[in-house]
Amino acid sequence: MPDVTKLPLAHQTMFADLAARCMDAAFDEQFPENGSFVRMEVKGRAYWYYSGYAPDPTGSGQGTRRKLYVGPADDPAIASRVAAFADIKTNYRERRQMVQSLTAAGLPSPTGFVGDITEILWKAGFFRLRGVLIGTLAFQTYSGLLGVGMRGSALMTGDADFALFHSIASAVGDEMPGILGLLQDKDPTFRPVPHLGRQTVATRFKNARGFDVEFLTPNRGSDANQGKPAPMKALGDVGAEPLRFLDFLIHAPVRSVLLHKAGIPVTVPAPERYAVHKLIVATLRKTDSNGRQKARKDVVQAGMLFEALDMEGRSIDLGLAWTEAWDRGPRWQQSLVNGTSALDRKSVDILRQAVIQACREERRTACNYGFPPDGDNASDGGASIAKRKTMR
Repeated sequence: MPDVTKLPLAHQTMFADLAARCMDAAFDEQFPENGSFVRMEVKGRAYWYYSGYAPDPTGSGQGTRRKLYVGPADDPAIASRVAAFADIKTNYRERRQMVQSLTAAGLPSPTGFVGDITEILWKAGFFRLRGVLIGTLAFQTYSGLLGVGMRGSALMTGDADFALFHSIASAVGDEMPGILGLLQDKDPTFRPVPHLGRQTVATRFKNARGFDVEFLTPNRGSDANQGKPAPMKALGDVGAEPLRFLDFLIHAPVRSVLLHKAGIPVTVPAPERYAVHKLIVATLRKTDSNGRQKARKDVVQAGMLFEALDMEGRSIDLGLAWTEAWDRGPRWQQSLVNGTSALDRKSVDILRQAVIQACREERRTACNYGFPPDGDNASDGGASIAKRKTMR
């Protein structure tokens, strides 16, 4: 049976309905009816904030006044829910039944423990503060998002990775509660992993079974930032590990649903960016057996997304993501070439056609992006990826 197959229309429709209901549920969960939404300008851009009262744990009063960041005012999905705030009502049982139907149909879902960890961070406000779920957990959500069924070991994971731009973490004017405490409420064996660059700031937490929860942020500055945890105001008492190439991955993320319990509304990288990014990071893995295994998984995930995007008529999105990455310079180009050399012929052909289509739409030359239109000649500035693949 193929690893990627077309989902029936009924399941595609159900996933889209679940995603909308889960976002409604997020508003119910995080913004009680005792408050209201306020539009504010920060550095020339408009944002929604919620102004209300935190629950009083003693039950003796109204609670303390609080202001929570909601999101950009020009995001139509947020604006529509702000407008309909008083009328939003969710049904947990119906959403749970939808999740059960979708997983019974073969859509990927996390293990209970991993799903619970993601749910904890969702309810604590990570995605509201514009955080992005990355890694294999994000990959699991693409099945419903793209309307395809996906199978295989590339869907399994033993960790959870979360990313956030440092500039956003500093600008939102809001922060999460203590993350270590949140994790220990689920599993008391969670402990911060001392960071070699600065042991007083944790970016990663591990439990007794070896499960990792890690926070990451793009490094677009000096190489001196590598290996030094970045303090993240929105994450409270937690820092994040700066990584190269991550800014490409989490730029312009999309909303999806992790199929756990009644559905967890998450923000994930755009699937075409995820696919291209996996080709890059596959070349950066360590050469030990664990690194090689992860690199193979990266390439498999990229290939599956190539096929899914092609199946859904979204090849041009893939091609545009490739050309954007390619335009970032020789270091990126070499990583893309090296990563693509590990793909199978079908995936390379899909990618080639996607790049040719994107170049045609933007009146560019595919030869300049590693893919001659005929698939035989060398590209300008070096051997084409197609030729490299043929010579393997």
